[in-house]
Amino acid sequence: GAPDAKHVIIAMGSVCQTIEEVIDYLNARGEKVGLVTVRLYRPFSAKHLIAALPETFKSIAVLDRTKEPGAIGEPLYVDVVSALRGTKFEDATIVGGRYGLGSKDTTPGAIISVYNNLKAEQPKNGFTISIVDDVTNLSLPITEEPDTTPAGTISCKFWGLGSDGTVGANKNSIKIIGDHTDKKVQAYFQYDSKKSGGVTVSHLRFGDKPIKSTYYVSKADFV
Repeated sequence: GAPDAKHVIIAMGSVCQTIEEVIDYLNARGEKVGLVTVRLYRPFSAKHLIAALPETFKSIAVLDRTKEPGAIGEPLYVDVVSALRGTKFEDATIVGGRYGLGSKDTTPGAIISVYNNLKAEQPKNGFTISIVDDVTNLSLPITEEPDTTPAGTISCKFWGLGSDGTVGANKNSIKIIGDHTDKKVQAYFQYDSKKSGGVTVSHLRFGDKPIKSTYYVSKADFV
């Protein structure tokens, strides 16, 4: 993200590419946000984390894809807090949150809500994104859901019935585009638990720029 980022997310796993896409979108609009992607979790390297953080940041959100009942915080969050103790960053605001529980789709709007939370005077800690939590009220509200895919990316969405050939045809279509053009391609298929006769949804994207959208197609050019 921005070399002089004020608000930073630390995360690992599938959510990072969506965050990168959102950072490109927000920084193009004058925001100062960034991401630190953790690629090796244990042994945890505090010195590499500190070297990767911009001197300008004011607040950090650490995203975990787990919920540990009874723990004081999720694993990555606890490690980051511990790693920054006794360093020049120890007075920074650090909050933890959860994404992707129950395979919930993490959309650009959910990531924007994490950055909006960091801008608050008292950021919410222990939050959850992508669900409406009406029990503990710890979920972050999604106030906008922009299309952050790079310009020129075509998104398609196909509904079908299990065993009707829709998924096979879409796999072939995306392979042909990938093999015989210079375009980047992505395909994800949702299956019903009933197999034959259940509903299938095919999410296809292709375009000239790398596709980092690790979430369902919700704004399709072709349905």
